[in-house]
Amino acid sequence: MSEMTHSLLGRAEDGDRPDIRSLRASRKNTFATAVNAAKQSSGSLARLSKICAAGTAIAALAQPALAQVEAKAAASTLLFTSSQIVGFSVVIGVISAALFSMLWLVRQRGNLESESREIRSALSDAHQRISQYQALIADKNRRIVVWNGNERPELLGQLPVETGAPQDGDFLAFGRWLKPRSASELERAIDLLRSGAQSFDMVVETNREEILEAQGRVSGGRAFVRFVALNNLRAELAELKIERDRLISSISAFQSLLDAIDLPAWQRDTEGRLTWVNQAYGDAVESKSPQHAVHEGREFLTTIARERIRAGATPETPFHDKISTVVHGNRTFFDVVDVKLPSGSAGIAIDVSEAESVRAELERTLKSHAETLDHLATPVAIFDGNRRLQFYNQAFVALWELDIAFLESKPDNAELLERLRAAKKLPDQLTWKSWKEAALSVYRALDTQTDLWHLPNGQTLRVFATAHPQGGATWVFENLTEQVDLETRYNTLVKVQGETIDHLSEGVAVFGPDGRIRLSNPAFRVLWGITEAEAKPGTHIRAIGETCLPSYDRPDGWKAFAELITSFDDERRSGQGTLELFSGLVLDYAVIPLPNAQTMLTFVNMTDSVRAERALTEKNEALRKADELKNDFVQHVSYELRSPLTNIIGFADLLRTPGVGPLNDRQAEYIDHIATSSSVLLTLVNDILDLATVDAGIMRLNYAEIDLNDLLDDVSIQIADRLQESGVALEITAPAYLGSIVADPQRLKQILLKLLSNAANFSPEGAAISLECHREAMDFVFSITDRGPGISKDMIATVFDRFATGAKSGKRGGAGLGLSIVDSFVSLHNGKVTIDSQPGRGTTVVCRIPSVNLPQSIAAAE
Repeated sequence: MSEMTHSLLGRAEDGDRPDIRSLRASRKNTFATAVNAAKQSSGSLARLSKICAAGTAIAALAQPALAQVEAKAAASTLLFTSSQIVGFSVVIGVISAALFSMLWLVRQRGNLESESREIRSALSDAHQRISQYQALIADKNRRIVVWNGNERPELLGQLPVETGAPQDGDFLAFGRWLKPRSASELERAIDLLRSGAQSFDMVVETNREEILEAQGRVSGGRAFVRFVALNNLRAELAELKIERDRLISSISAFQSLLDAIDLPAWQRDTEGRLTWVNQAYGDAVESKSPQHAVHEGREFLTTIARERIRAGATPETPFHDKISTVVHGNRTFFDVVDVKLPSGSAGIAIDVSEAESVRAELERTLKSHAETLDHLATPVAIFDGNRRLQFYNQAFVALWELDIAFLESKPDNAELLERLRAAKKLPDQLTWKSWKEAALSVYRALDTQTDLWHLPNGQTLRVFATAHPQGGATWVFENLTEQVDLETRYNTLVKVQGETIDHLSEGVAVFGPDGRIRLSNPAFRVLWGITEAEAKPGTHIRAIGETCLPSYDRPDGWKAFAELITSFDDERRSGQGTLELFSGLVLDYAVIPLPNAQTMLTFVNMTDSVRAERALTEKNEALRKADELKNDFVQHVSYELRSPLTNIIGFADLLRTPGVGPLNDRQAEYIDHIATSSSVLLTLVNDILDLATVDAGIMRLNYAEIDLNDLLDDVSIQIADRLQESGVALEITAPAYLGSIVADPQRLKQILLKLLSNAANFSPEGAAISLECHREAMDFVFSITDRGPGISKDMIATVFDRFATGAKSGKRGGAGLGLSIVDSFVSLHNGKVTIDSQPGRGTTVVCRIPSVNLPQSIAAAE
């Protein structure tokens, strides 16, 4: 009864059920009446006992008086004895007490009957109210869960079946019949209710989409949770609340998403005022925060653009167009989408500046590619998704000799093949239809198709057909006629060389970079006493060395050969020497590096002393000639190398003169190539000659007084063509009068030309090279600065080394001798050259040339 009463207290606190407080008050009155009746009953019994005691007391008080009477009577008349008098007194006392008690009991009986009637009436009212409470609790639209400390919770009432709530002990497994979010929130609220006495009111949703109201209260040290199935109106209100929470959550999620993306987004009211913007919008208008931008009304778009949007946007057709605006001081193009809503409008802007640039760059690239393909010697044809010809180059026209009008009509690929077949320009096929279908299957293929076409005119073509991801295909026709001819001649040459090697008296063996033998001749196998199977191609050099151990097992033999052949050194070493085998044979060997990282071992039988003496004589002669060759090279290279190159350049210039006769375009192009290549080669020969002269210690400087202004004018004229070819300009900064200096005019001019050519080679097209000149006392100091890619720190240390060509970003390749020559010539003048460069910031070369007192010729020191 007490538990049911406490459970009803929770209901009374809600205030949504009829007169619970009045029921509580009535219950208190009923119990108060019953308690009072019990108290009255106990009071009556006490009074009865008091009356009996009073009767006894009265009899006791009457006993002395009776004794006196009896004394008097005995004294006077002696009518009664003392025992009789005592007995009469007791009887009279008892009778008196009985009479008084009877009268009091009759009176109290009436009072008790009245109180009994009141108690029965109160109990009847209490039972009636308890029945009402039980009926209220047993309502199928509600259920109460009571927790009393750690005892098992008590379940009262039940919920409708359509809610999906279990009617047994599984009711407390909320995750089974409530949606996950509702279950987690409810369990968290119940934990707080039981541990911290925190009341709660919430709406939960079952897995059957039913809405329940959950109320948690604490009373009398017990926790109560009441679940109520809402009626239609309240259920609809609860559903609207849940939907509102969902919408608020969705709006918050979308706003968070919009804040996270780098696209300006905004929302306006019906008057066009900003009501919300995202973080990207605030950054675009350079505001402290999005809220600050809304408060100040900072606009992302211009007034004209906003008016366009307001005039063009309708609820049915949102505004969508490209609009330019200024962001962070730069003109930027945005793809703006603005939607008109009943409450105003919302929009978003997508930065398409980069896309526009990429599109323009793509168009330029495609045009450039088309121009490049048009100048290729390889025929190319491109077909679109409908298999119609979209592009062809001049080589394609020359290969198939097709009519330009026909090609400009954009024929179908199949039609083009039919035209070529009719002209008998395609390979003869037994089944033309199958061959054509196989050729056109490229449009459905995933990989590039390759085929060899042997044309009736004797040409051999390798055809590459590649399908485009967006549809269409590209056909490339590689002419292999010369390649096939070269391969045939190469195979013939290999066979001839093989036969030649096999018939040599010298032993020859060729090893690959992996140390495995590629070929050997019979003389090699005879000299070392091994069989053909033991020296078959693919055998490792160590295995051959082990086979040859019976003939020679010393460290300078096959172990040394293996180290030379399989070494990982950057510079491949050669070697030679003499071996005396255990059999008495004396072999001269040579280890010779070959192209493709291969190495050749040669063995000559020098057993006879005469052959050994001749070999020694030839070797000494070879050493002497090598020494003479070094000197002869320096003395005769001017004539032996320069004269033929000069003749080639002269005849090339002669062929270009009108007096010789007209040249067609291809011949003129070839003549230009000959002249250019000859000039480059002549420059390289001169550089090598200069360096060889410096190394030989025979270069002499011819000092003379040089007018520096005239020198700069001469240098600028000579370098003009080179600068124009590279597309760069020369800016000379110098005082009006630099004066003169005593130095070698030719070498000083070479220094300037080499440095300016090098700067032009590495400067981007359209850039300018700066030449700054000034005098410091008697020294002539000049610096040359370019806007090229610069030089890394680790390369600056080796930039003056010969043949140092580490930088790969120049317009022209070179032998890497220019800066080495500059360093040598500056050193000969007792000057100094330094380089200051950083990657991406260009390079500055500073030279200091001192002036001598008297003109003289000084030999270069070795």
